[in-house]
Amino acid sequence: MSLPKLSRSLIASGHRFPADLAVHPVSGLPERVLQFGEGNFLRAFVDWMIGRMNARGLFNGRAVLVQPIPRGMANTINAQDGLYTVLLRGIRGGTPVEEAEIVTSVSRALDPYTDFVGFLGCAENPDLRFIVSNTTEAGIAFSATDRRTDEPPASFPGKLTALLHHRFTHFHGASDKGCVMLPCELIERNGDNLKAAVLKTARLWKLEESFVVWLECHNEFTNTLVDRIVTGYPKEEAGQLTAKLGYQDDLLDAAEIFHFWVIESRWDLASEFPLTQAGLDVVWTPNMTPYRDRKVRILNGAHTMLALAAYLSGKNTVGECMADDLIHGYVERAIHEEIIPTLDLPKEDLLSFAAATIERFANPHITHYLLSIALNSTSKYRARVLPSVLEYRKRTGALPRRLCFALAAQIVFYRGTGFKDGVLVGLRNGEEYRIADDKPVQEFYLDVWQGYSSPTDAEPLVRRVLANASLWGKDLTAVPNLAEEVAGHLAAILEKGIGPAMRTVA
Repeated sequence: MSLPKLSRSLIASGHRFPADLAVHPVSGLPERVLQFGEGNFLRAFVDWMIGRMNARGLFNGRAVLVQPIPRGMANTINAQDGLYTVLLRGIRGGTPVEEAEIVTSVSRALDPYTDFVGFLGCAENPDLRFIVSNTTEAGIAFSATDRRTDEPPASFPGKLTALLHHRFTHFHGASDKGCVMLPCELIERNGDNLKAAVLKTARLWKLEESFVVWLECHNEFTNTLVDRIVTGYPKEEAGQLTAKLGYQDDLLDAAEIFHFWVIESRWDLASEFPLTQAGLDVVWTPNMTPYRDRKVRILNGAHTMLALAAYLSGKNTVGECMADDLIHGYVERAIHEEIIPTLDLPKEDLLSFAAATIERFANPHITHYLLSIALNSTSKYRARVLPSVLEYRKRTGALPRRLCFALAAQIVFYRGTGFKDGVLVGLRNGEEYRIADDKPVQEFYLDVWQGYSSPTDAEPLVRRVLANASLWGKDLTAVPNLAEEVAGHLAAILEKGIGPAMRTVA
């Protein structure tokens, strides 16, 4: 027997849903949010949050989704009346958790390439207040080829400029009709960059100065930091999950339990967009930097310090690492003893985030391949781990041994045998692996390792690596004892093997 498709009529029909499935309220709430991007992440993050707020009677609004590129999901979303299921799975407090809920916070989806008039019509809605986006990291970029007459402009900032200018014109520049931008793109200072691109577009199009003043004074471009792993449609489990749910959902969206959103704003918006009142892990702040540092150094830093050493030891995924007592202890102690002491948020916040990080690493529903994490590891170590190394030494006068060990393991990982198909390859237990990085970085490491023949060469090799300011942004041989520390670990790895060497620091 074929199962019915998820729709508003299915909910209204009294269909019997599983007892543990939460169904958000279905109603004709006003469209208070315009969202550029209809993909898996935003639907399992922002739209899910809006649904949670609505379920508690706190926000009472819905989102209209805008397809940001010519090919997208608008038709599929509209075919299900904007409804979809979010499946959250992970570990919370050491216990496996699985939650499913039907999200009803999406009113409809628009394709501005086929309905540009309808797209601009959203700007005429007096209830519109928040504009969300996730147009990939490359989406927030000024385009000199956008024209005011384009329907629509190709770039996201061009579309947003057209929309905001239409709103400005329609409401005669009313001060209470400005919008709050909540960009979720994974770039530094996303709101500042978006605002700069919109202002540049306005000047390119020679829009009136009063519009520019309205943009500056009555609209807010927040900077945000988003954090949730969304794996999307669970293709391999779709049949099993569909049978369990009792309906067909072409938009089923799987994600981890963990979620975190930092929003930096000049304005006090917490009561207007009551995310925290709905019990969501959201922080409103005038300065997001401490939270960014927390995420980059604990979560991303732990990933980076783990990946290459663990791969050399024979592991292939983060989950395998968390099941290994040695590697698990190595990572957890590095976080608590060497990374957390370099951060300035309250201790309880840091400990809570660290615990969640370890649980996320151990989530059996998320498969993180170490070689994927290893991509461009040199720049990742520089951005994610090196600040902890330098700050730890500044605060304690000593060097963090595990973070230094991770650098030694990285240098060993980059020991290539030559290029194949344009990529440097290394050997692990006789099997080749790809060392994916920028070509100059690959060529540098290949040349460095050609000068190595015995453990006595470890320190000269490490000094040459650390002295390369193009890799690290500075000459790291100037950091007292760093070269000696890293060289000692590198020699131990080559002489004893990665496992025995790790035991000396874990």
